[in-house]
Amino acid sequence: MTRSDVLISADELLSRLRTAPAPRLLDVRWTLPKPDGRDDFAAGHIPGALYVDLDTELADHDSTDPTAGRHPLPTAEAFQATVRSWGIDADTEVVVYDDNSSLGAARAWWLLRWAGLSARVLDGGLTAYRKAGGELAAGDSAEVEPSSIVLRPGSLPVIDADAAAAWDGVLLDARAGERFRGETEPLDPRAGHIPGAKNAPATENVPAGTFLPETDLRQRFSALGALDQPVGVYCGSGVTACHNALALATLGVEASLYPASWSGWSSDPDQPVETGD
Repeated sequence: MTRSDVLISADELLSRLRTAPAPRLLDVRWTLPKPDGRDDFAAGHIPGALYVDLDTELADHDSTDPTAGRHPLPTAEAFQATVRSWGIDADTEVVVYDDNSSLGAARAWWLLRWAGLSARVLDGGLTAYRKAGGELAAGDSAEVEPSSIVLRPGSLPVIDADAAAAWDGVLLDARAGERFRGETEPLDPRAGHIPGAKNAPATENVPAGTFLPETDLRQRFSALGALDQPVGVYCGSGVTACHNALALATLGVEASLYPASWSGWSSDPDQPVETGD
């Protein structure tokens, strides 16, 4: 896998939108303070896009197991129904985007790849699209004809708490440094990180809104030891960890996702916790 397999520039997207068939556009407007971005979508989105609700469509909102984390993966059956509602077939070109450094879009990208489909993330998101001259549409999601696609779940590797504890490689924590070090924990039961993990804040992949150049990303993850040994990724609830998986995919590295992440790990009193650097 190469960078062009994972990311699409705003200029390339604008060119593709002028050619039939246009890509299926998924708008994952989501942030932790405001998880429901439906009104932002309605105020302005790329024409033809579908709004994607991360909490309900990209997570199992029926789960009651705290050790599964705040955003457990949806079941294969539920996600297949969701993808069908998006009108996506096996040969559909899919582009996902958001307006928050691709943090939400990365989760949709990961799930689609996990389900055996191809997808790309709009590098720079809605901001880059507008800077490139793209116009916005207001209102609700476009209407599409549902598909009958059959997914192939398990196409990307997933690990559980036991595997994370015994991980033979590098385990990257995508949260901000102060949460990794245990200085603060606004969301989860305990502060700190999984013993042995290294801090790799996802936001540092996109310091100026778009992904770092390949040479800079390679240097970043090489310094973390993530290019020459097995790599696992986690975060607070399995969302921004997908951003590190996405960045690594641009370098041809396949990461294993721990979906429950810190929210699941810290909910289990039997799991050890480490603080500091």
